[in-house]
Amino acid sequence: MRHGDKVKNLSRTKAHRDALLSNLACQLIEHKRIVTTLAKAKALRVYVEPLITKGKTNTTHQRRVVFSYLQDKTAIVELFGAVAEKVAGRPGGYTRIIKLGARPGDNAEKAMIELVDFNEIYGKGKGETKTATKKTRRAGGTKKKAETADKTEETTETKAAE
Repeated sequence: MRHGDKVKNLSRTKAHRDALLSNLACQLIEHKRIVTTLAKAKALRVYVEPLITKGKTNTTHQRRVVFSYLQDKTAIVELFGAVAEKVAGRPGGYTRIIKLGARPGDNAEKAMIELVDFNEIYGKGKGETKTATKKTRRAGGTKKKAETADKTEETTETKAAE
């Protein structure tokens, strides 16, 4: 029985699992999205999100800690450079997993795992032309407030001009 065992073993030994997750994390950091099985994507999310959090503070100690996990200098440079710059304001949840369906050969569930801030389709860059309006329970309450505010500004301007 595996009571209380939260490690997803992925049918591998500890050394094999560490090497697999390290390689997947390096590829995710370098390419910003990868396609893998759903089980590996879920295990990778638990592995890579603390590393991205460590990447937000660019100190020698944090670089050495992350390097002990990844063992890849180009991934470290990318993580502490472009990735840390994009995720600086985000308090967590740096990755997104999207299910892609079953693989034809062995019917394994495939998924795409990606860094959230590097996707322009879902990101903040596109589609945000609306101005922020306050939501109220009344229908049109904000419009009435805006109209009355405009009228009061006009009357104060005309009084000041006279």
